[in-house]
Formats: sequence, structure tokens, C-alpha cells
Amino acid sequence: MIENRGDAPAPFDDPPESVVALVDSVSGTERELVGRWLADGGLAAELGVRAPVTQLDLDPGAVADRLTGRTDDPLVVPVRVLWLPPERDGVRRVTFSDLALLTNPRRPNRLAQRRLVANSPDRHMVLTGAPARLSELRSNNPEAAALHHTGSTEPFARAVVRAAVVALERAARTVIGDRYKVPRLVAEEILDSPDFLRRLEHIADETGTDPQEVARRAEKALNELVAAQSRTVSDLFTQAMRPVHASTWKVDCDESGLAALRDLNRRYPLVFLPSHRSYVDAFVLGDVLARNDFPPNHVVGGANLRFWPLGPIARRTGTIFIRRSFGGDTVYQAVVEEYFGYLLARRFNLEWYFEGGRTRTGKLRPPRYGLLNYLASAVRRDRVADALLVPVSITYERLNELGAIADEQVGGRKKPEGLAWLARYVRNQQHSAGHVYVRFGEPLSTRDRLATHGDPLTEPPVTIPLHPTDTTGRAPRAQLETLGAHVGDRERRAVQRLAFDVAVGINAVTPITVNALVALALLGVHDRALTRAQVCEVLNPVLDYIEKRDLPRGEVAKLRDEQSLAVVLEQLSLAKVVTVYRGGVEPVYSIEPGAHLEAAFYRNSAVHWFVDRAIVELAILAGVEAAPDDPAAGAIGPDADALGIGWAEAYRLRDLLKFEFFFPDRAEFSERITAEMLLVDPAWRTRPRDTLGGEILAALTGTGFMMAHRVLRSFFDAQLVVAERLAAQEATAQIDRKNFIAECVSVGRQMLLQKRLHSTESVSTELFGSALELAANHGLIEAADPDSAEAVAALSAARRDFADRLRTIGVRISRAAALDPSNLAPGQTR
Repeated sequence: MIENRGDAPAPFDDPPESVVALVDSVSGTERELVGRWLADGGLAAELGVRAPVTQLDLDPGAVADRLTGRTDDPLVVPVRVLWLPPERDGVRRVTFSDLALLTNPRRPNRLAQRRLVANSPDRHMVLTGAPARLSELRSNNPEAAALHHTGSTEPFARAVVRAAVVALERAARTVIGDRYKVPRLVAEEILDSPDFLRRLEHIADETGTDPQEVARRAEKALNELVAAQSRTVSDLFTQAMRPVHASTWKVDCDESGLAALRDLNRRYPLVFLPSHRSYVDAFVLGDVLARNDFPPNHVVGGANLRFWPLGPIARRTGTIFIRRSFGGDTVYQAVVEEYFGYLLARRFNLEWYFEGGRTRTGKLRPPRYGLLNYLASAVRRDRVADALLVPVSITYERLNELGAIADEQVGGRKKPEGLAWLARYVRNQQHSAGHVYVRFGEPLSTRDRLATHGDPLTEPPVTIPLHPTDTTGRAPRAQLETLGAHVGDRERRAVQRLAFDVAVGINAVTPITVNALVALALLGVHDRALTRAQVCEVLNPVLDYIEKRDLPRGEVAKLRDEQSLAVVLEQLSLAKVVTVYRGGVEPVYSIEPGAHLEAAFYRNSAVHWFVDRAIVELAILAGVEAAPDDPAAGAIGPDADALGIGWAEAYRLRDLLKFEFFFPDRAEFSERITAEMLLVDPAWRTRPRDTLGGEILAALTGTGFMMAHRVLRSFFDAQLVVAERLAAQEATAQIDRKNFIAECVSVGRQMLLQKRLHSTESVSTELFGSALELAANHGLIEAADPDSAEAVAALSAARRDFADRLRTIGVRISRAAALDPSNLAPGQTR
């Protein structure tokens, strides 16, 4: 038998006169092992004390009868037998071959236990948890201990049992590793929490519901939510699911910061917030963290994935299935908030996909704030000192599920998840798809970021002034409601800014992949086919730009070599994203007809790195085109020149794209645009103002590439569809979002056939949805008052102006495309 941990026992300042061993056992064999160990002085050696030992079962009834009422102060020590799987290559993990004996190696049956004791003494050990005096247990659970004095012994006994179980779990992790950290007795502890019970009573009072009915609903919600983790199922599930991604992608993980992150995890809970591009994201990230000895995350997932057999298994590995919508259910909201607070307070790590679902365009979606609000609430209520948010980028070179994603973008129905869906999904992954890049951003302190963004949590309490007529010393209801609304607004804004910080953190570590660059090149030549040499000519200046800026990247340097580029193009051809014609002198490559959405998905994974450059190009074109009497110049000032007009245009473009990309504040944005200008023309600041526009344009075209048409055209084309459909609506008509987007899809297809749109990637429900949010932000959605002719005329004019503005941008994007070297005919000069 392995002896317990080799830590030297800490001396007691006041040695206990007696010791109570709370024995967690399920069989006679385990009781024998513990009894023999106690008789041999194992506990005395472990604790460094010599005192009589009383042995009790770790059971609330036994604890209530024989421990909690004692008047002395014994030392209470939890004890258990820990069973271990066989060691293979220095690692003890359960494998499917272990199940051949029809018993769990971590919890062997009675016959297996006796066989292991006789034949494999290295497979078990007696484990003790951290001891505590009975007086300490009372002081740690004052409300339960107080009930004990009134004759209610069960609450304190249950609290002692929970403390013993937690102590044993912590001790076990020192042997088996942090990756096996799992919570125990969660629902029982939450339902015993006095604070939570008081909150349920308050809900019952507020809603006029019977308190027992509220308690029943809370217990049902807890049993639905709480992930009952199993170490054995976690081992087996990881082994079973690893081939789903291991045979498809080669995982490329930058593990340089994980050691520091693991150290932080010893003090704070971590909340991993990954980008969401595939159903296998959680498996890829979970595998990376397990290999680096992180405890398993509690992964928050949608209830749509709770189908058999995936749901029950995933729940045993730590997945929390949460309802998609529960806005009006105050009991469920309270349970979710309490469960989150419980997990964070006990330093269990969380993981969710804060975009709300898989991206359908390849770039980050706007974040959802619901779960972040629960996290912020736990920090505000001091349930946890802090929680560290970890932005995680998961980027695939190729995805085998892109066909379904593209179909959803053009109005296709998402197929419901189920057993048949899972079988098809796993089967479709059995094709090599290059690398998957996992990158971890800088962790963000929730408390610090909320405070920085104006959350009231760090400010002193607000003194509410009394109404002049109020002499009671109480603030009037209207004042309290106004204050509550003000505080709530500040809290909402702080959470939104926190989500923005996470998105920026993800983008900052997202690498540029080879497929992203090849798609960027081919999408910019508008259905023309290019030879490999021509693709290299397009990519070389872009690669120079990437190296100058030292952007995160995968193996993009190999794209400079035609043979390596040929491999990438052939792989995209096998994925039916690129088509190859081989009947001529040499192969030529173009985007597969109908695959523009798939190609755009790959490009968009890296598109955020090129948005500033694209804005600079359009701003330069605006400045060069503007005549002295141009309205844009007049809007800036009487002395406006090309430079001033260009800057104004850059800010306007930023505003139009704010629902697509995560822009910094105005000052930082100005710094970034300045840096881009210096890359285009290092001398632009010293050139004469009257010649500046033409010289900058020459410098721009001299860089060898243009980005505006490759990066921004699809977004502005989608905005144009929305703008024109809005302009065609009656100003007094109400806009139904679902029907309006369906109309945009239909009209967008027509505009595509008329060559008014450049690519099918612009006909996207996702892009139309963002464009509609932009229009709403500009006040163009709400119907005008039919009784106000002035309001009707103003809204109609604003909608027409919006559409005109987007047509102008479209013309400039076309000019940028014409200036791009890849779009020049052989022998043509600019």
C-alpha cells in the first residue's frame, strides 16, 4: 500500500486531546484498510499527534448523532481509500481496456478491491484531508451551528460532511493532478445556503408564489443545471472524442503562457472565452488544457446539445446545459446566478462561447452579455475576489462543416442536432484539414476592467438626497427608481466594454493562416483565374506587410514558394473551395462557383488585421477625389484639404463598420491610422499640403497591393442592400426584422444577378443583420409618426442619404480594385 503524501506534519500549538476520523468508505475492504492503517499509527504519523482516535462513518446521520453535539473540541480528520488506475508511460488514466474487468478502476467493486489489495498494492492508498477542530467547523458554518442549538442537527451535520468531502477531493488532486478537479455535493450545498434560501423567499414574496413551489422549481433547475462530473467518464470521453479532431487537424498551441496561467489559477478562477468556429472547439481546447494539467472547465452549452447519448455523457464531463432563453423566469435566473457564484467562489474554471453561437462569416460575432452579467454579479456581490477572463483564439486552416454554415447564411434552415446529426458530423471530420491554432490572450481581471469602465462596484455608496417634502428620512420611490436605473445603466455599459475587451484580446492573438491569405488573393480578382505565379505576385507584398507589422501568423511564409503554394491550392480544391483548370499551358486557380461564402469564411478569420489598411485606402481616395466645393470639404471647414477630408472619411468609415469590427476609441484609432499611413508613405507628414493627395495616392499604389475591395466590399454591399430596401419602405411602416432580412436575401440575389453586387458573400443573413443594427443605430428603423409630415419627410430623406452614401463608397471600392496590380491586364499600367 502506498503511504500517504510525504508532507512533514505541521506541529500543533495546542495538541488535540482526541481525534475523530470521518471515514468515507463503501465496502468492507475499504473499512479494513482504513482500520488497519489507523491501528498501525498511520494517522498519528500523518498528523504528528498522539491522541485516542474515534472512527465515524462519513454520513450526516452518524455525524449528527456522535460528533456535532460534543462539548469538547476534537480534531476532525476525513479519511478515504483512493484507488488508482494502472500506470502507463508514467500516467495513471482510465482507458477502455481497463473496463474489460467490468469495473471502474477509480471505484472498483468489492471483488476487484480484494484482488487489487492482494496483487497490486500500488493501486491504492489511504488518503487524509486537511484536519479541522470541531470549533473551527462551527465558526465556518455559524448559521447551521446556531440551528443545532435549537434542536435542528441535520444542517450542521451536512455542512461537516461537505467540508470533509471537499478536503478529501483537494487531497486527492495532490496525487492524481489538477486535471481531475471536480465539485461534489453542489446542489445539496446550494440548497442549504441561507443566503440562497432568503433569496428564494424574497422571490416568493415578490411574485405571490407559494414558497414551497419556488423551492421545488429551484431544486428542479439545479438538478437540470449542475454538471455531475466523473473522472472516469472524463478520461474515457476525452479518449473517445480525441480522434474526431486529432485525425483531422494538427493542433498548434502556443503553450508559453500556460505555466503562468496555471499559477494564477491557484489564486483565481479562470473563465475561458474562446472564439467559436466549430462544434469541436470544446474538444480541442479541453485536450490542450488536460495535457497541461488544468482542471476540467465547466463548459456552458446550449440545451440543443442535450440529446442522448451526447448530453448525459457531456454532463458527466462538466458541461452545463443552459436554457436558450429564461428572461422571465426569476427562479431560474436566481439558480443560474447562484450556481455561477458557487463555482467561481470555489475556483472552478468556466468556459463559454460568448458570441452566442458559431460564427457563420469566419470573423468574431458581436458578443452576448447574459453570462458575463452573472459573472459581474458574482464579483459585485463579493462572492469571489476576482475572476480572470482568458481570451482564446481557435483558428482552423480548413473546416469540413463549412457547407452547412454557408447554407445558413443564405437563409437555409439549421439542421437540428441529434444522434443522426452527430454520426454525420463525426464521419465528415475524417479528412485531413491542416492545422488548428490555439492561442491564449492576456488574462483580464474582471474586477479591474469593470472598475475601469465605470462600474459602481468600486465606488463608495451613493447618498440619496431626500425630496424636499419628505420628512420621514426615507428616499421617495421615484428617486430610488431613478438611481437604480442610473446604476443599472452604468453596470450594463461596463459589462459591454468588458465583452469588447475580450473580443479585442481574441483578435490580438488570432493568427493569419495560409488559407486565409489564399482566399484573400482569389476573392480580390472577381472570378478571374490566376496561375500559381500570379497568386505569388499578389501575396508577396501582402506577406511583406505582415512581416513589417509582425502580425501573428501560421506557416504563411511557405506561400512565397510556388511548390508549397501548389499544395495549399490543391487542398482547397479537394475541399471544393478552389477550382483548378488543367487543360491549358499550366494550371489556373479560381474560387469554386458557389463557394464564395466558404472562401470568405477563411479570409474573414484574419480580415481584422487588414481593416485599418482598407480604411486608409478609401480615405485617401476620398481626399484625392474631393473638389474644393465638395460638400464633404464644407462639412469639415473652409480650409479643408485632401488630408482633412481623408481623416473625416476615415472616422465616418469607422462608424459605418462599428457593428462588424471591434474598433478602439477615437484617439487609439487615430494612432493606428497614422501608423498605417506611415507604412504607405513614411514622408507624408512633411509633404506640401497642396500636393499631398496625389503623392500619397502614388505611394499607395506603389505598395503593390490594395485591400479595400478584398476586405470591405462584402460588408458595404450588404449594407447597400439594407439601405435600399429601407429607402423603398414607407416611412410610416413598421419593420419586421425577420421578414425584412428575408426580403434582403431575395433582393440581394436579384442585385447579384444584375451585377450590382460583386459576390455571393454579400448575400448573407449575418451581414444583413449587422447592417440592420447599424441602420437602427442611425435612427433609420423606427417608423415615423404618420401625423407628422415633417417627421415622415425627414426619415425618408435620411434613408435615401444612407443609401447614397453607400453607393459612393461602392464606387471608391471599385476604384481601389482597379488600382490593384492583380486586376491590371497584361501590359497595362496605372
